[in-house]
Amino acid sequence: MASGLLHKFLHLTNFRSPFLRTVIPSVAAAFALQTAVAIPSIAAQSERFYDASGSATFLSVTLLSLYLPSLRARAAASLAGMPKPPLPSLLGSFVSSAGGSGFHWRQVALSVAVAFWSVRLGAYLFHRVLHQGHDSRFDTLRSSPGKFAAAWFGQATWVSVCLAPVLAINAVPPAMLAALPLRVTDFLGLALFVGGFALEIVADRQKGEWLRRRREKLHDEPFMTGGLWSWSQYPNYLGECTLWTGIATIAAGVLVTHPAQIGLGFSGGLLGKIVVLVASFASPAFVSFLLLKVTGVPLSEKKYDAKYGHRKDYQEWKQNTPKFFPKIF
Repeated sequence: MASGLLHKFLHLTNFRSPFLRTVIPSVAAAFALQTAVAIPSIAAQSERFYDASGSATFLSVTLLSLYLPSLRARAAASLAGMPKPPLPSLLGSFVSSAGGSGFHWRQVALSVAVAFWSVRLGAYLFHRVLHQGHDSRFDTLRSSPGKFAAAWFGQATWVSVCLAPVLAINAVPPAMLAALPLRVTDFLGLALFVGGFALEIVADRQKGEWLRRRREKLHDEPFMTGGLWSWSQYPNYLGECTLWTGIATIAAGVLVTHPAQIGLGFSGGLLGKIVVLVASFASPAFVSFLLLKVTGVPLSEKKYDAKYGHRKDYQEWKQNTPKFFPKIF
């Protein structure tokens, strides 16, 4: 039965455009997975699996987009009564030229980068909500089915937009990518991703250690101003925006080239390049918008201003510490 559903799903999404043939089923999977977790969570009025399901959806959709061409080839062979071709090796993409149903190393590198990020962040957030027992972001949402459902719908949208550059890269036939040498954007994007990922990890660990020490009565600081928080009010959010900018930079540098454009089913003209640039940089732009204007900074500021807004030391920290980008000089 599962095999039949997969074949039907692949048939319904077998668009002529290679771009749509990858993007549409991947986005559909993101919303289906979030819906599957949202229904029991809304019924139980519990946000316990919200962040964990988001990370799992990132991982699942990334792998789906990477393996879609292989799944289609195996489904076609099965329908024709022929032996199914084996699934390609991830490591093989780094030691041999990709072709046929194989992978190109850029596709594997970006997909693995997202996988590491999603597992790390998901584990961190799930541990946090288990330890705290609840997530204050949902205090006014969990009792309202409509608002709570909107949060899950928003998470599916977040996954889809963030993964847009990865989905686009994975939609390009590997043989087309194999024609492209290393580019400056590969190195720049990698540096941004590694730097942003490291910044986010260090910031989360410093915050976690600070909270642990406060629980154990080893200090009585009401809010954190040390470590990376002495350089930026939100270093973890800065790291998040930076790493997605790195992924977008790698993707965009490849997707605007003629081989990638042809591989996606575009003519190679201006319109196709605009589409891939929007798809690539919509990811960091959307993340930055959410963190700076919707969920991250506004909710944190509202909470801490209410608690500590009357304190002189808090006001001095807010005034003297850059909100996002640290001062270079």
